[in-house]
Amino acid sequence: MSQSSPSLRSGRRIAGRAQQGRILDPLQAQQKLPEPTVCPQCGAIYRHGRWQWGRKPDEAREIVCPACRRIKDGSPAGSVTLHGGFARQHRAEIVGLVRNEEAAETREHPLNRVIAIAEADDGLVVFTTDIHLPRRIGAALKRAFHGEVDLHFDEAEYFVRVDWTLPASSGTD
Repeated sequence: MSQSSPSLRSGRRIAGRAQQGRILDPLQAQQKLPEPTVCPQCGAIYRHGRWQWGRKPDEAREIVCPACRRIKDGSPAGSVTLHGGFARQHRAEIVGLVRNEEAAETREHPLNRVIAIAEADDGLVVFTTDIHLPRRIGAALKRAFHGEVDLHFDEAEYFVRVDWTLPASSGTD
């Protein structure tokens, strides 16, 4: 966005959804949590201003983390839709790839998780707790199976949609 954009003032969006170029998740606390805080459901610990994995301190407060809230509420922040029969025919391989990408991402970012992998009319849909994991999954699909990846971020809804399609001319569908 250019500096002349009416939606920016001094690096902050008027709606208060972004500061200094960062888009904020509406389920994230808008102020720092008391440290240390632990999620009683997944065991992630909030310390040094972010959620991370580690040993639970004895004096930790308990608050359900944003990822566990999204999972409980069925409120994903992202989706990856795999279009075509190839996705259904290679479901096990694709699910393995998705779970590997989730594991790699979650090691450093506990809030980035897969909520569900569901069958769709024309393929599969992966729902995630964050806006970063879908992009990573889309890139992995493209590396592994080629095809086309289309990404759309809806800032107003804090939601990212990634669509992966294997062109019919590829001969692998």
